[in-house]
Amino acid sequence: MTRILSALILGVFMLAAQSGLSFGGGWDNLPGWSVHKTAHSYADLIERLDAAVKANKMGLVTRASATKGAASMGTTIPGNTVVGVYRPDFAIRMLEASVPAGIEAPIRFYITENTDGTATLSYKTPSAVFAPYTDGGDKLAEMAAELDGIFAKIAGEATAP
Repeated sequence: MTRILSALILGVFMLAAQSGLSFGGGWDNLPGWSVHKTAHSYADLIERLDAAVKANKMGLVTRASATKGAASMGTTIPGNTVVGVYRPDFAIRMLEASVPAGIEAPIRFYITENTDGTATLSYKTPSAVFAPYTDGGDKLAEMAAELDGIFAKIAGEATAP
């Protein structure tokens, strides 16, 4: 099943590349997203994000790269990595407020390579991610707002000149 899903995802990326679509565009109409085009290369931005996550005492929980998946099949696509970031104390607070919200953890940063060799860092703000689960409850919204600040700081440090 995982192999089929990986092949489908890779197929979408390959189709987009062949049709001339950009892997770095399309962010303008995505509500709840924070998007940071940088002067950094894709590889440098990954390293900078890892360092910023650690510096802000968050955990690097997951990493998935369509680029590496494509390479394993002999195909080259622009850089594309998703990095899941979270911390156990936030997981506990989240689950105390809403068990269904657990599907959203870890919160993900998305690094994409632009056609000019630079990279973009983007992410859905934690407030946007958890909004469907708040049901008027303050605990989850308060936690999400706290995470908004942490994620903004991580993004700022990773993308700084």
